[in-house]
Amino acid sequence: MNETTPTPETPATDAALPPLPDRLAVDPRSPHHVAEVFERPIGIRFNGNERSDVEEYCISEGWVKVAAGRTLDRKGRPMLIKLKGTVEAFYR
Repeated sequence: MNETTPTPETPATDAALPPLPDRLAVDPRSPHHVAEVFERPIGIRFNGNERSDVEEYCISEGWVKVAAGRTLDRKGRPMLIKLKGTVEAFYR
């Protein structure tokens, strides 16, 4: 008897993933928020170090925005500071 073993599901290929935009924001109220991209975890490498606290980035202009500690603005959102350098975005 020749039994066939079930094959594991193949992971999503890079072709099935939407391309990462040049500028992306975490805040859904932003015009630079793309919900399809956040269906899969993404990573940001800033100046060669992987960062997990990035709120918004722009690859072509070379900056990221990160929260400035626990400081909030008058609308209750975190205050952001802009850091300039080399930005790379990738899917994890």
